[in-house]
Amino acid sequence: MLHQGSWFSSLMILSAIFSLTSLMLKSEGANHTVGDSSGWELLTNYTNWTQGREFHVGDVLVFSNSILAKICHSSSTVFNYNKDQHNVMQVNSTAYADCGRDNYISLFTNGNDSIIISEAGEHWFICAMYDHCENGQKLSINATL
Repeated sequence: MLHQGSWFSSLMILSAIFSLTSLMLKSEGANHTVGDSSGWELLTNYTNWTQGREFHVGDVLVFSNSILAKICHSSSTVFNYNKDQHNVMQVNSTAYADCGRDNYISLFTNGNDSIIISEAGEHWFICAMYDHCENGQKLSINATL
């Protein structure tokens, strides 16, 4: 038979374990395949794609090849985009508006890119290849906690 103090200690330990488990489950973010079945390519309206979506810290942006995305239809799988035709450049708001390529935050070029949103606020991404950004291959999101 447990003493009242032991029972209370056991209850507190179980409560702590439950709380930690809940926090760990909340920390896993959602995967967002950028452009859905169209993927990361020209001629996709990424402003329309973001409408009605919520982005949170811990979510993952998956930049994919449209052909593979159409075949697999899975937002939790990382696909390869053609790195000879596209890249993903994280930029500031000015570079996003002007399609500036000189002062970027991060550049992803391996064609297998998943980007974890690590902080709340606005995030901007462009394709810096050729005139892709000028032709609309850019993405702006606002992430919350």
